[in-house]
Amino acid sequence: MLLVNYSSSEGEEEPEEPRPRVRVDVGAATTAACSEEVKSQRLPIPESVMGMFSQSEEHRDDSSKHNGRIRSFLHQRGSWSTLVYVEYYPEEEFVELIDLLLTHLQAHKLPMTRVTEFHVSLSQTVVLRHHWISIFVESLKEKMTFFDRFYCLSDKVKIYTNEERTRTFLGLEVSAGSNYLLELLKEVDKSMEEFNLKTYHKSPSFHISVAWCLGDLTAELEKRQHELQDMVDKFENSARILQHYADQVRCKTGNKVFSFSLR
Repeated sequence: MLLVNYSSSEGEEEPEEPRPRVRVDVGAATTAACSEEVKSQRLPIPESVMGMFSQSEEHRDDSSKHNGRIRSFLHQRGSWSTLVYVEYYPEEEFVELIDLLLTHLQAHKLPMTRVTEFHVSLSQTVVLRHHWISIFVESLKEKMTFFDRFYCLSDKVKIYTNEERTRTFLGLEVSAGSNYLLELLKEVDKSMEEFNLKTYHKSPSFHISVAWCLGDLTAELEKRQHELQDMVDKFENSARILQHYADQVRCKTGNKVFSFSLR
């Protein structure tokens, strides 16, 4: 991140140089005095209007508006939350399988919320400055050009938590196609490094998050992991519905989504 230091004028006044004497035009001086008097009578700008242009306005994040979820980083004006991923387009049977798993957990007093969009992450969520977006997107686009499309299979039940351990996720780990994802990841990491952003985990576990809950419930969910895996394995046509075709990489930054087609 580039840092800009703003110098202060306090304590740095330069000594005034002697000014030459000049003749004063009385008429001009009177006009100037009247002008100053008019300026002094101007009404002050209301604070509500001045606040519209404040650069230091603090953004307060209300977790109650996000089902109790808490930001992992502070909101900053001009900074955009950014994620690179491969999207998964689920069939109807896939959603039925996830609902079956969640019903089983609910019966054991482990309620979870199904996610609304499914994907395999190729980056951590990072903060990107607004004026970097176009350059960052071009960097990704250039690197994705040389990759072919491929298939993945996500059929291994795994439990994950976020770095702060404020949320727990039920995921389906990629068991086939991870070598292709790893090659994509290496290129995404290069783009991250160009902007001094955090790269992905050293030993990545590529997966699709399918549900989440608040808090760290890893121990409780892992007790049910074998049962959930058995349900996945026995689900009709699970091998077909858990296979997904990676034909493009996406970058979501703020409310914008950029797509990079693979060959």
